[in-house]
Amino acid sequence: MSKPLALKLAPTTLKEVIGQDHLIGKDKVLTNLVKNKKCFSMILYGKPGIGKTSIANALVNDLGVRYRFLNATINTKKDIDVVIEEAKMYGEIVLIMDEIHRLNKDKQDVLLPQLESGLITLIGMTTANPYHSINPAIRSRCQLFELKELEQKDIIEGLKKAIKHPDLEGIKIDKQTIEYIAKLSGNDLRFAYNLLEIAYYANDDKTITIEKVKRINNKPVFFADKNGDGHYDVLSGLQKSIRGSDVNAALHYLGRLVIEGDLESIYRRLSVIAYEDIGLANPAIGPRLDSAINAAERVGLPEARIPLGTIVTEMALSPKSNTAHVAFDKALADIEAGNTGNLPNHIKTDSPDYLYPHNYPGAYVVQQYLPDKIKDKKYYEPKDIGYEKQIKEIYEKLERIKNKK
Repeated sequence: MSKPLALKLAPTTLKEVIGQDHLIGKDKVLTNLVKNKKCFSMILYGKPGIGKTSIANALVNDLGVRYRFLNATINTKKDIDVVIEEAKMYGEIVLIMDEIHRLNKDKQDVLLPQLESGLITLIGMTTANPYHSINPAIRSRCQLFELKELEQKDIIEGLKKAIKHPDLEGIKIDKQTIEYIAKLSGNDLRFAYNLLEIAYYANDDKTITIEKVKRINNKPVFFADKNGDGHYDVLSGLQKSIRGSDVNAALHYLGRLVIEGDLESIYRRLSVIAYEDIGLANPAIGPRLDSAINAAERVGLPEARIPLGTIVTEMALSPKSNTAHVAFDKALADIEAGNTGNLPNHIKTDSPDYLYPHNYPGAYVVQQYLPDKIKDKKYYEPKDIGYEKQIKEIYEKLERIKNKK
């Protein structure tokens, strides 16, 4: 079988790379490296389909250097040994390594001395954040270059180039269909090329229309690496939108997570939001969220979207308060800093001096509960919002009684 169209369209020189104008072009860093005939160890990171492999291959082609391509997951320590021996034979070599964040310790131990000596120049590629996922020893020996997400105009530019390829001889496609494929691609150029190629071969008359594309794929693609930044960025967007009371944004990010199908992550993050961001302003939201989660679990997808959409709407429009968890964090900070002290004797086990509140009017009696060292400490600072307004009134009344005493 012949290679996929996406591979045939891969650039062989930096001038053919689509997008990444911050790295490629007049007076840009990668272009200048080629101009000066110099390559340094580097890590290219960013979302799938935006050109990491293309740039690595184009860079070594432009420089005319000897190189080898490995994958940190698939290739073994022995494969790296072979590259090292070849580097010794020729004086140097560029090693292009995909999924560099998956390089295990054994492979790192073999590779590090060669990077240090300059025998091997490494071009690593990853979809993960290298500051979190790549061994610091490797990272410190490399320049890090983030590739930016392609824009729709970049995808359209790539598709216009693709329809001129000999493999798509006789193709008929209009501007609107090209734009539709670009929209479906989720800014993943490789996906756009693959969809175009499938649409071409799935037709007898080589005519591609929006309706024909819809029969193949009508679901927009977005990056959702469950173990990487893309996934957690969407979860972060959901929480910050609910915290900011933007119901439309909250529903958008919920939708992306539902399409991804990762209900567990949704449940966990919404549970955090209920107590971190809404808290005492609406204490009923916790049990209501549990009910929504139970309903979503019971019916499963696609119906799970209904209780989840309902509860997220309510959470976004609910009054917000973070006072309880902020107060607790202050208490924890005191404890971790050693700012504690001994319990007052009258609240220790079986103390005869303990005053039992239920024996007093209103089930309240003034007595000291905190250690002497921090007896006047105030952690909780209530807000005058939602249900917490009622809690604040009770809290302030008790404080007045205590101070009067």
